[in-house]
Amino acid sequence: MEPLGSTEGRGQPETGPKTGPTTGPTTGPTTAPKTEVVEICRELIRMDTTNYGDGSGPGERKAAEYVAGLLDEVGIAATIYESDPGRASVIAHWGGTGPAAGEDALLLHGHLDVVPAAAEDWQVDPFSGEIREAGEGGLSLWGRGAVDMKDFDAMLLTVVRDRQRAGRVPQRPITLCFTADEEAGGHRGAQVLVEDHRDELAHCTEAVGEVGGFSTTVRGKRIYLIEAAEKGMAWMRLTARGRAGHGSMINRDNAVTRLAAAVARIGAHEWPVQMTPTMRTLLASVGELAGAEVTPENAESLVEEFGPAVRMLGATLRNVTNPTMLDAGYKVNVIPTEAMAHVDGRFLPGFEDDFFETLRTLCGEGVDIDFVSNQKPWETSYDGALVDAMTRSLLAEDPEALVAPYLLSAGTDAKHFRKLGMRSFGFAPLRLPADLDFTGLFHGIDERVPVDSLEFGTRVFDRFLDEI
Repeated sequence: MEPLGSTEGRGQPETGPKTGPTTGPTTGPTTAPKTEVVEICRELIRMDTTNYGDGSGPGERKAAEYVAGLLDEVGIAATIYESDPGRASVIAHWGGTGPAAGEDALLLHGHLDVVPAAAEDWQVDPFSGEIREAGEGGLSLWGRGAVDMKDFDAMLLTVVRDRQRAGRVPQRPITLCFTADEEAGGHRGAQVLVEDHRDELAHCTEAVGEVGGFSTTVRGKRIYLIEAAEKGMAWMRLTARGRAGHGSMINRDNAVTRLAAAVARIGAHEWPVQMTPTMRTLLASVGELAGAEVTPENAESLVEEFGPAVRMLGATLRNVTNPTMLDAGYKVNVIPTEAMAHVDGRFLPGFEDDFFETLRTLCGEGVDIDFVSNQKPWETSYDGALVDAMTRSLLAEDPEALVAPYLLSAGTDAKHFRKLGMRSFGFAPLRLPADLDFTGLFHGIDERVPVDSLEFGTRVFDRFLDEI
């Protein structure tokens, strides 16, 4: 990574800028934490950091400078790294006042980029950070990134800034990391940090990031889901080759036909239910509420208990392959030599070999597979001091709730950070209305987060840092 505008010294860090009056949240550094979290989240949403996945877009530089400024403002030195011009990540080190200072650090990470948003589909400007009521009642903060994941960035920054100002610095060393490019696989963000700046992260033994700690409601009972596993991600390009020729003639070596048959088989394949330890633990909690013992045969019916969240959790019981793109030919009466398709494959931890063996069979002869991105799944045992800290901090704010692990069907930067041997979890705590279709807001239209959920998450995360 190199600093913006540098023509030499590749890989050298750039320290964050000193902040002026307009760098911090609009309400100023003396704002109460519950207000500051909303203002920081609004400011981040208003910064367009759209990641189109093809190297275009505004990049994360503006947001990275804002984050570095917020940390610098309270005396925490931050460093901005760039992998490409404008593709910026931030790293800062904080805490470490106890006997383990300098080792056994905890990585707290979030990403700064967001997926695209088509403004004509939204009720509000997706980059306005507007606060207004939603259908589920109460005030919500609207905008692209409100739940994925500028809400957690804001919670983390608010808690760290408040604790730093008050002198409540954790004894355990903390590494704060805000990355570029997570929405396109993290190749220009977390991957480059791990490969080129390992010294910034090598002392971290555990990591906490996004997509966990949010509540769902099952039979009137709130369950907070902590991410303890992720499916692997195989973005694949399938290529079939054949004999070119005139469209009017018989051709039994047609690349389009061969590819179309492979794509149809892959898209129609029914992958079997396969239970991972994480999902067994989660469904055991649901089974207690439903009065049922968990088996592979009733696993899907137990997942249905989560209501709208089944769209995410239902995909964690089996491998998934979805054809997403097709490309072949250049003229209607010309049979092309080559045809190409893209498939998004997600596979369960522990079942990788079965996934790729089945996929090769489905493709058949004459179809080659190569990878746009191929990232391994992971699963962390749901035990230890960090799990206890997350559980206690949630139950202190919501004593009647349940806390359980789950497996994420998508991917996060944890896939890269785990290459350094870290145990990983997703813990961005939110207490949500029972009628909010929360999982539908990830990459969806009218993305929003309830204001009181942001404030709840800030309180919980502050408690969490007391527990670690």
